[in-house]
Amino acid sequence: MSRVRIQFIGGGKMAEALVGGLIAADWARPEEIAVVERYESRRDELAERFPDIHLLTGPRANTATLIAVKPQDIDAALASLSGLGPRRVLSIAAGTTIATLERALDDGTAVVRSMPNTPALVGEAASAIAPGRHASDDDLAWGRSILESVGVVVTVDEADLDAVTGLSGSGPAYVFAFAEALAVAGERAGLDPGVAVLLANQTIVGSAKLLADSDDDAAQLRRNVTSPGGTTAEGLAVLEAEGFAELVADAVAAATKRSRDLGSA
Repeated sequence: MSRVRIQFIGGGKMAEALVGGLIAADWARPEEIAVVERYESRRDELAERFPDIHLLTGPRANTATLIAVKPQDIDAALASLSGLGPRRVLSIAAGTTIATLERALDDGTAVVRSMPNTPALVGEAASAIAPGRHASDDDLAWGRSILESVGVVVTVDEADLDAVTGLSGSGPAYVFAFAEALAVAGERAGLDPGVAVLLANQTIVGSAKLLADSDDDAAQLRRNVTSPGGTTAEGLAVLEAEGFAELVADAVAAATKRSRDLGSA
């Protein structure tokens, strides 16, 4: 096998997005990437998209590693790495603390923990990373470079990753729920269902692009489209009266608490 720069433990959709991002960003050539995936059907799917990556059933020794498994599979993933000596490990496993990772891995392993979100699938992730006890600035930069291949990255203390989970980790679901509600509201107002969905979805896509590309923040953009006494002001008044901002805050707080509970379980 040719030199492998990084191996993924777990070949799910997030791993697939990151593999694609690393290749597209010229971070690594396909033959420098290995994916450890236990399910043959999933290995076949990955081989079809990335013909030149290495698809394995078990991890390699002495290889930088990205852990991308579901929470219920983390114990098995960590056990498979025992004694194999990866010097660097980046984990995107939800709810698994740095302390848990460091206890299970070889002593002195540089651990970086991250929380990306699902827009990584289209190269627009919002990710946060936190370094472990043995992670140097170079290790942190290594982790950032991987995640930057699929979006933007911020560095936080690990204690803040639960809030990151509540905001950006779960945030896409809040946006999708709003899109659903907006489309249903359009249908109730008399629009054809297909038209309502198209208009709702494109409104969110366009608004997000405007927010990303504008020098104005969200509050100013909201003011820009809200004429006193106009239709938008009337609609926003209803959202304010119904406690829209407080409801969003409660959702983020609930998701944050659940993340914290899972991490301490």
